[in-house]
Amino acid sequence: MSSILPNRAISTTPHLLQRIIQTDREIVQMFRLHNHNTTNPNRARPNRSVRELDERFLRILKIFKWGPDAEKALEVLQLKVDHRLVREVMSIDVEIGVKIQFFKWASKRRKFEHDTTTYMGLIYSLEECGLVGELWRTIQEMVKSDCVIGPVELSEIVRILGKLKMVNKALSVFYQIKGRKCSPTASTYNAMIAMLMREGCYEKVYEVYNEMCDDGNCFPDSFTYNVLISAFAKLGRDGSAFRLFDEMQENGLQPTPKIYTTLIGMYFKSGDVERALGLVREMKEKRCALTVYTYTELIKGLGKAGRVEEAYRVFLNMRKDGCKPDIVLMNNLINILGKAGRLEDAIELFGDMGSFHCEPNVVTYNTIIKALFESRAPSSEIAFWFERMKEKGIEPSEFTYSILIDGFCKKNKVEKALVLLEEMDEKGFPPCPAAYCSLINALGKEKRYDAANELFQELKENCGSSSARVYAVMIKHFGKCGRFSQAMSLFNEMRKLGCNPDVFAYNALMSGMVRAGMIDEAHSLLREMEDQGCAPDINSHNIILNGFSKSIGPERAMEMFSKMKNSKIKPDAVSYNTLLGCVSRAGMFEQAAKLMKEMKSNGFEYDLITYSSILEAVGKIDEENS
Repeated sequence: MSSILPNRAISTTPHLLQRIIQTDREIVQMFRLHNHNTTNPNRARPNRSVRELDERFLRILKIFKWGPDAEKALEVLQLKVDHRLVREVMSIDVEIGVKIQFFKWASKRRKFEHDTTTYMGLIYSLEECGLVGELWRTIQEMVKSDCVIGPVELSEIVRILGKLKMVNKALSVFYQIKGRKCSPTASTYNAMIAMLMREGCYEKVYEVYNEMCDDGNCFPDSFTYNVLISAFAKLGRDGSAFRLFDEMQENGLQPTPKIYTTLIGMYFKSGDVERALGLVREMKEKRCALTVYTYTELIKGLGKAGRVEEAYRVFLNMRKDGCKPDIVLMNNLINILGKAGRLEDAIELFGDMGSFHCEPNVVTYNTIIKALFESRAPSSEIAFWFERMKEKGIEPSEFTYSILIDGFCKKNKVEKALVLLEEMDEKGFPPCPAAYCSLINALGKEKRYDAANELFQELKENCGSSSARVYAVMIKHFGKCGRFSQAMSLFNEMRKLGCNPDVFAYNALMSGMVRAGMIDEAHSLLREMEDQGCAPDINSHNIILNGFSKSIGPERAMEMFSKMKNSKIKPDAVSYNTLLGCVSRAGMFEQAAKLMKEMKSNGFEYDLITYSSILEAVGKIDEENS
């Protein structure tokens, strides 16, 4: 039977297409709710202005949306359009369009004006639905209206706009409402400060704090100081942060663990380990509990200072104190142990992570793989960890591939690194300049200059540009293989593309110039580098010193060496050995002896190449004398 009858939509039936004629009251009666409370039929109905929203109207609103039918239902039900009704419509589960239409309709009713509660009801609904444009229009309308906006509502508006990253609009609203004699509370200022902090407007944070202090009606609390100290930490203004720390204690406020943790991190960053440890002792004396974040800063700081064993003891004491480590702390400690050459301890700690209910993530595996490369572990062991990572369902990141490519390049396994670059591309990762840089450098060392250039061009095509470091590597290898014109072209290309040459790019080009016998040009480039605001390093000076020593003669070399001694960049072991070789080859043995004595007094040793140069020079003089 079903195969004979055609498929028809039920709406094709003619009588179903016609609307049943109903009165307004009948529409409302369709949604009558059964009254189960029959014990007292004569009980008086509650006052309409304070009653709960009639469930029948709610059902009508959900079925008919907002329109003539819903409007008539309001009249039949004799529901008074007041702030309570509007707030409840804003809170019920109906489409946002219905709420907007009802809100606008209500605003046109006689003797009705929206207040802050109805505006905030719509604003919350619009925030939830992500209707940013309508939300901003509603806030503007609210600010322009005559309704009184208090500190609580102002704090919420700032929070909502901050969450949507509309910082300038939040600031504008804040000052408009504040100008209408709304006195912000500490919570309002804190909402502003927190928003500015999240968006990285650290200077503005301090400006708002000063306004808060000048206000006279509210005072900074622990939250305010916490955010301010964090802001100064990010700006690198340590002195200001520590002054605020003292100020809050003078005002009778107890620093929170978060404030102590921020300051401990700042002391470690500046290399002041003892003061950092002093703050830890102060926390314990004041019974301010060390959190996992405090322990992380402590372990990280001690590791950076080379006090690895002490960092490990802190971890053991932390466990005794019952503080559970998190993944960030574990990754930091594994990294510290790996860098210190304690690979076995790092792997043992990795194995213990399960007992702390702390599952290894991609960063953990990256850290272990990097430690394996640094400890010169066999390639098979590194491959094992890479496969183990994938078996555990942890997807390798761009950084994983970068570590592997760089590590295999340093192991002279360039083909393996090239395979990994291909795999990285197949997985859809964007071109990684660091990985390309490692491969280009490795190919250059193998004198596969064309292959290196091919990779370099590939990176430029895929990225549209390249980093200064990759340019520097390519310039260096073109200089080494005698293709100086190409090196110079790349250097000029950098400038043309707005990629400012860094110290590595300048050094690479100067080295190429020295190799090509262009010593004076290289020296001019050193001066140009300084004029362009790129600070030369010791290698920059040693490149020119080497050029003078080998091609021009001891006078220019000694002159430059003397200038280095009187500048910020002092000669190092390479500088001394370069000049020592130069004066020895020139037969200036008295000067050589003086330099050797000076080297020793400065803690430098002359190397085998220099020693050979001295012996060779002495041998030549002996031959001439004989």
